[in-house]
Amino acid sequence: QLVESGGGLVQPGGSLRLSCAASGFTLNDYAIGWFRQAPGKEREGVSCISTSDGSTYYADSVKGRFTISRDNAKNTAYLHMNNLKPGDAAVYYCAADFRPCTRVREGGYLEVWGQGTLVTVSS
Repeated sequence: QLVESGGGLVQPGGSLRLSCAASGFTLNDYAIGWFRQAPGKEREGVSCISTSDGSTYYADSVKGRFTISRDNAKNTAYLHMNNLKPGDAAVYYCAADFRPCTRVREGGYLEVWGQGTLVTVSS
């Protein structure tokens, strides 16, 4: 099971840290992807961190503003979001899968999905 938290209302330019806590399995054995879905839009891959070498992927829209990380001791992954823009508003989901980020970042069927956390960016 994956449980996201940390969403909320933030002003443009603000920051949030989303958490993705795993239970029942060891998160370090999986690649972790973060995805978002805004109303009326398709879900898109935002970021991914691999399990093998810790390499990361970011969508062009968030490069330089978002950082993905994982804390194996806490069995938790994070998405640090800075300089948030209104276009970042969405429900954010994390997912875990054995396959590499080159596949995970595409979304679709993945091993485990969280329930999502809402991020609202508004003044």
